[in-house]
Amino acid sequence: MDFIIWLFSYIIPFLFVLTIIVFVHEMGHYLVARWNGVAVKTFSIGFGKELFGFTDKAGTRWKFSLIPLGGYVQFLGDMNVASMPNKAVIDKFPKEIASKLFANKNVWQRVAIVSAGPLANIIFTFVILYILLLGYGRYIVPPTFDEIVKDSPAYYAGLAANDKVLFIDGYRVRSFNDVQRLISTSPERKVEIIIERDGQELTFNLIPQPTEITDRFGNKIRIGRIGIKREIRPEEYVLYRPDMIEAIGMTFEEMLFIIDRTVAFIGDFFVGRGDLEQLGGPVKIAKVSGEAATIGIIALINLMALLSLNIGIFNLLPIPVLDGGHLLFYIIEIIRGKPLSQEKQDIAYKFGFFVIISLMIFTIINDMF
Repeated sequence: MDFIIWLFSYIIPFLFVLTIIVFVHEMGHYLVARWNGVAVKTFSIGFGKELFGFTDKAGTRWKFSLIPLGGYVQFLGDMNVASMPNKAVIDKFPKEIASKLFANKNVWQRVAIVSAGPLANIIFTFVILYILLLGYGRYIVPPTFDEIVKDSPAYYAGLAANDKVLFIDGYRVRSFNDVQRLISTSPERKVEIIIERDGQELTFNLIPQPTEITDRFGNKIRIGRIGIKREIRPEEYVLYRPDMIEAIGMTFEEMLFIIDRTVAFIGDFFVGRGDLEQLGGPVKIAKVSGEAATIGIIALINLMALLSLNIGIFNLLPIPVLDGGHLLFYIIEIIRGKPLSQEKQDIAYKFGFFVIISLMIFTIINDMF
């Protein structure tokens, strides 16, 4: 019975979220490849042994594989799932097929095909957040506070009760909820707060204090606090529904916030502020997916949008094996007028594979212990 609960609470929501994100990512590669006349050998959800699948009229094998932690699109003539070209095989193709090989496309076509995966994830995130915003709106509470805690960052900076917050770090503040999340996601990082007081705009700079809290699921989370208090009364909640044009801007703001905080989170590790317990891998994603599922389908869809954006951005990192690594090679090719030698690319791919595997092992161990 415990296994059944575990399966439906964590594994199924995790696989649901991950499968959709991977499908969107790989479909981006696939569609742009087909539009550019590239022959696609395999479209796989998962790695390893094939569980089931079919072959379409174009000769592409669509399949689900044993290890459901990712996926890939393999082009005809590729040596492996990382899209390393197999020169020994490519040169043996007849002319009518050689023109359909990814490796024989011009560098700008290859850039478009490789970029399409992360871009698909980013567009997918925008569509989800935009539809949810239009469909459900957003509950807002006036971004003011009732009390400043003595000897807190807000107290020493000069903030006062009844100040109305307008902007934090350049982000427009529409609700007290915005204040909470912008501050809580900035522990030990300097933030700029612009407020309105007696008809005047004033700017303050302060550093939120790191504080460890426990969420509703028992997870310990490190957040930032500046020492402001506000009692929110039920009648203060107002449902705000933006029109279709305003919702576009608000959705872009939300995505920019996610990217900004993700980059800042990664940057913290390089300056010694990072919290390793907040760094998660597959186990933690599965746990968070299960927790989101218990809240409701909307929370799970929101999580899917967040992960899709982060996976899209992560894949743009200039690490060989990832899409960003391929793009780095193509940029070098554009600058030099010719690609790097196969030997140098092979060395780079092996290094990139080592980095990714090391990161996966580290995050899994970090999740479990």
